[in-house]
Amino acid sequence: MEATACNATSEGSSPIFYLVGIPSLQPFLFLPVFFLFLLFYVLVLVGNALVLVAVVADSRLHKPMYFFLINLSVLDILFTTSTVPKMLSLLLLRDHFLSFPACFLQMYLFHSFSCSEAFILMVMAYDRYVAICRPLHYSVHMTPQTNAALAASAWLTALLLPIPAVVQTSQMAFHSTVHIYNCFCDHLAVVQASCSDTTPQTIMGFCIAMVVSFLPLLLVLLSYANILASVLCISSREGRSKAFSTCSSHLLVVSTYYSSIAVAYVAYRADLPLDFHIMGNVVFTILTPVLNPLIYTLKNKDVKAAITKMACPQDPQHSRTLYP
Repeated sequence: MEATACNATSEGSSPIFYLVGIPSLQPFLFLPVFFLFLLFYVLVLVGNALVLVAVVADSRLHKPMYFFLINLSVLDILFTTSTVPKMLSLLLLRDHFLSFPACFLQMYLFHSFSCSEAFILMVMAYDRYVAICRPLHYSVHMTPQTNAALAASAWLTALLLPIPAVVQTSQMAFHSTVHIYNCFCDHLAVVQASCSDTTPQTIMGFCIAMVVSFLPLLLVLLSYANILASVLCISSREGRSKAFSTCSSHLLVVSTYYSSIAVAYVAYRADLPLDFHIMGNVVFTILTPVLNPLIYTLKNKDVKAAITKMACPQDPQHSRTLYP
């Protein structure tokens, strides 16, 4: 009877999705958690917008590495905006409901922007590989047309990859009110809330995750293995230090991104309470976009100098030459 009612609902009126949020979070903690998430969201918006404006405004930063950094900043803003505003509404207004189209749109955007970030980080690793391992050919390989093509390919591939999983999930059978045990419409949480057979969707989601997560990571590691081999061949300690410094920001960003994925994966796979699984997803959603602009502001001398120039244009230190 339950399966029949579920199928009837899926063929008739669209189901309504109820976001449970964090089940064990006490009502008196909703407001403090709301302000914490709001603070993180503002940091994401302000930090990435600051990096974006600094790179665009300073002609000395019009280089391939910073062109990809602009893409990364835009992605971080879009990635968090796809989920955090609804999380804030849930915490402040107790607005737990999402319509069928809104839930699947959020699912699609969340996974698309996550994929895009992985591919952009991979492209940035390739840029560093060419800069350090093929310096004489850098201007030939990394032309504006090539950079635009690489960035467009990363965006387009990421926008297309989640479509099959999202479309097939939307055709699954659901009850009239679907309880999603998460703070947003994550693919796995929606699949688990269905009353259809979840095996095909689980396998598809796993395969897409492998392509999106491990293939870019493998290529990043291969790029840095070649970079390390090239740097170790530099006889000058100062030269090695300068080569490593051009990669340090990107390495930290990659480490943060894949660490947050690992936290989300462990929280899901380990025998832990549901709250840990949900918080693992929240950490993945917020941690990387918050830390990326901080990393590039503190670790990258070019970006730091450009932001300081915008903040204090009369400071005499701004006349110094930016490092290539």
